[in-house]
Amino acid sequence: MTIRQIAEALRQRRVSSLELTRDAIGAARRQELNAFITICEDAALASARERDGELARGVDRGPLHGVPIAHKDLFLTRGVRTTGGSRVVDFIPDRDAAVVERLAAAGAVTIGKTNMHELAYGITSANPHYGPVRNPHDPARVAGGSSGGSGAAVAAGIVPLATGSDTGGSIRIPASFCGVAGLKPTYGRVSRFGSLPLGFSLDHMGPLGASVDDLAIAMSAIAGRDPRDDSTAATPVPHYHSEPSDLAGLRIGLPRNYYLEKLAVETGLAVRRAFQAAAALGARIVETDVPDIAALNTVGRVLLLAEATTVLRPHLHRRSEFGADVLALLDQGSLITAVEYLDAQRLRREMVSRFQKLFESIDVLFTPATPTPAPEVGQKDLEIAGEIHDVRLASTRFVRGINVLGFPALCLPCGYTETGLPIGLQIVGPPWAEARLLETGRVLERRAGCAARIVTV
Repeated sequence: MTIRQIAEALRQRRVSSLELTRDAIGAARRQELNAFITICEDAALASARERDGELARGVDRGPLHGVPIAHKDLFLTRGVRTTGGSRVVDFIPDRDAAVVERLAAAGAVTIGKTNMHELAYGITSANPHYGPVRNPHDPARVAGGSSGGSGAAVAAGIVPLATGSDTGGSIRIPASFCGVAGLKPTYGRVSRFGSLPLGFSLDHMGPLGASVDDLAIAMSAIAGRDPRDDSTAATPVPHYHSEPSDLAGLRIGLPRNYYLEKLAVETGLAVRRAFQAAAALGARIVETDVPDIAALNTVGRVLLLAEATTVLRPHLHRRSEFGADVLALLDQGSLITAVEYLDAQRLRREMVSRFQKLFESIDVLFTPATPTPAPEVGQKDLEIAGEIHDVRLASTRFVRGINVLGFPALCLPCGYTETGLPIGLQIVGPPWAEARLLETGRVLERRAGCAARIVTV
């Protein structure tokens, strides 16, 4: 069920928050997806009882009131273990992250902390310490990363909403692989206070949900200035709940270069069908040349290698406690020079200006989210159009650069393969355009079949 469906059932007394929470915890414990590291049973049940009591007294915190949710295990949770999917960061915090605070204030009930790629530094969530997160559509395949547990928990119907972080695609890749909706907001729109950092100029916090409307509800709760995070902006938070009936007048960029190259056949067909559906709903398709995405991705890799190694340097003497893939990236980061890092930042500024110019002629840009559906657990390479590609580099090709820009991007399913694997569409907008992205996603979800297929466990 979506958040609004749950909210209606709660207010009509057809179900209680306590019943929903018990069911969610039971599903989280039973499922074979390995989506959770920690389940907060006692605290969740106590919170659910409190939310039920409030509704009985006429206290209503809004659509999230009494709704079970989950948090990626890099958000600090007061009194509840936080690991970052690692062995080097494993403690019980004495405070909540800002995102956790705000969702709790909106009435949500946290049932647990989701599994993830170690330290958020990867795209498979094949965690060497807690085991791999498995895809609900095919447990032999990855759920994506690094927010894989959150994507799997939503796709399996355990919770309608889970939090994630996105440094190089870590919300959008699991959304694409698991067939759910995911939003990377504009840099500075959502507070990072109390979240374990990876790349301090690239980290974004955002939601994954069973529907685009679920993302809008979450954004209404978590967006906005936070004085504890200097990166958050004072830009006013808009109303996220507009529901247009069509896409009349919307200018959608159809990239002539890069984004529709080196794709799995079914992915390319599904994305092109999304353009056709949008045009049928009144949008104007504008063919456009995008700036050099390959160069933008290179900038992103240099920045993240340097920043992640800087962030995690205090733990690097504990080498045996890191997974091999993460340790290799941290070692690479130690080789980035100051000149290389500063050159990357200089090129970043130039690329931001070029993309801002691009959005003078279009309102949003449609691209694939990932070039292929989810690979198998343990798979290292992908064959695309007869060429062999590294899984990590291939899966981040279309998403990594958007973190460098800091622009918002929405992912939602735009089709499924013959074997039932989801295919993700990415919708990119200019800074602070989350409301426009959500409006576009709602129309496609409702009128073009771009909706999640929840695989109930």
